Amino acid sequence: MTRALVIGGGPAGLIAAEALLDAGIEVTLADHKPSLGRKFLMAGKSGLNLTRIEEPDRFQAAYGNAADRLAPMLARFGPEEVRIWASTLGQATFTGSTGRLFPVVMKASPLLRAWLARLDGKGLDRHARWHWQGWDGRDVLFDTPDGPRRMTPDATVLALGGASWARLGSDGVWATRFRETGLPLSPFAASNAGISVAWSAHMAPHFGAPLKALAFRAGDIVSRGEAILTRHGLEGGGVYKLAPAIREGHALTIDLAPDLDLPALTNRLSRPRGKQSLSNHLRKTLHLAPQAQALLMEVARPLPSNPAALAQIIKALPVPHDGLRPMDEAISTVGGVPWEALDAGLMLKDRPGLFCAGEMIDWDAPTGGYLITACLATGLWAGEHAARYCQR
Repeated sequence: MTRALVIGGGPAGLIAAEALLDAGIEVTLADHKPSLGRKFLMAGKSGLNLTRIEEPDRFQAAYGNAADRLAPMLARFGPEEVRIWASTLGQATFTGSTGRLFPVVMKASPLLRAWLARLDGKGLDRHARWHWQGWDGRDVLFDTPDGPRRMTPDATVLALGGASWARLGSDGVWATRFRETGLPLSPFAASNAGISVAWSAHMAPHFGAPLKALAFRAGDIVSRGEAILTRHGLEGGGVYKLAPAIREGHALTIDLAPDLDLPALTNRLSRPRGKQSLSNHLRKTLHLAPQAQALLMEVARPLPSNPAALAQIIKALPVPHDGLRPMDEAISTVGGVPWEALDAGLMLKDRPGLFCAGEMIDWDAPTGGYLITACLATGLWAGEHAARYCQR
């Protein structure tokens, strides 16, 4: 028997468990992997971008259609609260030039170790390799290393992740349990994923090269981040932001000279080039890197000799694509539990006492600190409302 049960040992599950413990409620936490926070640790390998320090309205707008739903949760636990939370775990942070907040140590493992130690000190009963099998009436069923287990909590918080990075635990298998029980679901789809492009052999020498100081556009979304040329297409923060528009089938264009308007670019291209090759002319007049020039030649040759026509291509280079990379390669997913199925406390309307948090809810956000912050915010919100439910 346990007062509250949390299933899922990522940031959303851990902060939900802490909220319950702080309310004086006994908590058992179960995760099906051999250790907790595996996707969190993987995110830390690239520096662990915890959040982004910026104006609240701008921060909230990054969540698109889910912004209004997430607003009270982000007001309760937003960027400043994330910074304070990290400091309470002994992790000093710094803010980069773009507002991104990182631990000074630039990795996740010290923070996770300190967090688990604090939770253990508060009495968390945690278990690894516990595989959730669904329900039998009010009972929650698990397969564990010691055999089947059956628990009857007063409240349960599910923080089971989305359907990407299955090897780290976010495999979306939980959706099967929901379907078996008749609980509502939205289809999973990739987010923060690379874009599939069928390159010719001409591009092979440039695989692994970065595309910097460019602007990527799909639909109404424009991104000035960096992308990497890969044999499968394009990867990186510069294109991850475009995922919602790419999912909807919008074309991809790249501005190779985003700091020049069309007249200024045309003027530069009109300079006499003498005996220079076109590639040398572009390199000298526009400072185009070899990989950017290769991209231009890949999708637009033969290039027009007219400077105005060439400028238009450079400002909106159309890159044919085959959509997003497969879902399991994505950093995150959309889909899962629809907002309409949840009440204001993130409890399932069709199953009182069952709360949802983190990526398993149908919301979308770009990388850059927004993902982790919303996972923490929804986890805390679900944990606090689960605690109130238990107390009632």
